[in-house]
Amino acid sequence: MLAIRRAFEAKKEARENGEEAGFSLIELIIVVVIIGILVAIALPLFGFIQKTSVDGATQSTTKNASTTAVADFAQDPTNGATKAAADIATMQTGGTVLALEASSTSASNVCVSGYNAGGQNFVATGKFYAGPGALANGTGCKP
Repeated sequence: MLAIRRAFEAKKEARENGEEAGFSLIELIIVVVIIGILVAIALPLFGFIQKTSVDGATQSTTKNASTTAVADFAQDPTNGATKAAADIATMQTGGTVLALEASSTSASNVCVSGYNAGGQNFVATGKFYAGPGALANGTGCKP
């Protein structure tokens, strides 16, 4: 019993003399709480960043599909719609669904709509417009 008491006293003396350095339990708890607060703030921000990037990818893919359709109509005005629809079907990646609108009849009158799994719709026309507002899947463009 005496040996245990001497060991405790030796530890106490070492702590008081600064020979034993370390963190207390309170300090560790405070650090864990601060990290928890930072995580709680950051998680919703990451969700917003992901949605924004998916929307940007959908808008970019939709505009690229519109440019492809304009080129297809310019190369073959008679069969441009068929070729454009086939080309656009191969461009659907990453959850983006594209549709060549029925109103697309020539290189100067091309409209492609695109939407993603998040429900965001975009429209791209041959008139250098690419932005929100598509009625997805062939129901019409309204730039």
